[in-house]
Amino acid sequence: MTPQRQRHLQALDLGVALALTAVYVGFARPDTDDGQPVFTGPFWLGCLIAVAVGLPIAVRRRWPLAVLAVVLTALATASLLDITREPYAAAGLAAYLVGLAEPARRSVPALAVALTLACGAVYVGEAVVTPADDGRGAAGVAGLVALVIGGAWGTGFTVRGRRAEAARKQRRRSERALDEERLRIARELHDIVSHNLSLIAVTAGVAGHVAEADPREARAALKVIEETSRSALAEMRRTLGVLRTEGAPLGPVPDLDGLDSLAAEAHRAGVDVDLRVHAVEDLAEGTRLTVYRIVQEAITNVVRHAAPTRCQVTVEADTREIRIDIVDEGPPSVPRQATRQLPGGHGLLGMRERAMMYDGSFEAGPRPEGGFAVSVRLPAEGNR
Repeated sequence: MTPQRQRHLQALDLGVALALTAVYVGFARPDTDDGQPVFTGPFWLGCLIAVAVGLPIAVRRRWPLAVLAVVLTALATASLLDITREPYAAAGLAAYLVGLAEPARRSVPALAVALTLACGAVYVGEAVVTPADDGRGAAGVAGLVALVIGGAWGTGFTVRGRRAEAARKQRRRSERALDEERLRIARELHDIVSHNLSLIAVTAGVAGHVAEADPREARAALKVIEETSRSALAEMRRTLGVLRTEGAPLGPVPDLDGLDSLAAEAHRAGVDVDLRVHAVEDLAEGTRLTVYRIVQEAITNVVRHAAPTRCQVTVEADTREIRIDIVDEGPPSVPRQATRQLPGGHGLLGMRERAMMYDGSFEAGPRPEGGFAVSVRLPAEGNR
């Protein structure tokens, strides 16, 4: 609740409290002429009771139980002195806040005590102290008072339950959003680290293998390692900077235009990539990033598990679906009839999760003729 709304409600409670006090001061005047027995006690006592009935309503939001206790005591006294001319409206207002603000372990016993005290006082006042009706009539008035107090409490209790349920739903939505964001960040960091470190590891292996026989090629490999390391470090810093600081500068979002760069990086690591991209110009930005990350992770797996080798990447879209296929020939040292085991780690899981986000399909596994294949299908509807 905003502070401004809270102030408005407090001002409203103050106005109601003053009105109730004025009404009960009117009930306590000795010249009251409403056809009912007139209060014959001292006027100051009537005013004191009026203050105790009305003014506590002004602070009912701060001390609900205490206000209900004071108001009920004052109203019961007023009933026994034949001051009351209305069905315990002040008690209803106090009971509403008890049902709304207090937990059930306190509000339910408070309601039971309030109903017992109010109904007992009304019945005794109407049927015994100053008989204005027979026992049946007094019981009817007591029932009306019980309906006012119980109905007000029930309304407050219901509103409390609805607010609690709304708060639980909001908390679940927040937790779900947090989990989704955490998973998204994990995917992004995995893609950044896995891709670049795989290139570095493969290139470092090449450099170590040819260091003595061909120093020039070794230096070229070290140059690739340096450039890849700097690129990965810069991308990691941008990502972590966004997480740590609101308003941190954002780097460009990877896009399908960057697939050529992925192919070039893979080529430096010993994977000859045949890249074919068709009819993807109208894809939505989020879909383009998903496709890029799937291709990136698939090429990373080829570099990590099969280099040096050849790899064909096909990305094409039509009005029905978006097709992503990555097929490699496997490492040259493995016979074509042999099959490669599924790569470990989180790469395939990340690709599957990205496909499932768009209600797409994902398949991956070794090919009978050798090598490995990844196939992803995303529905075109909603991705353009």
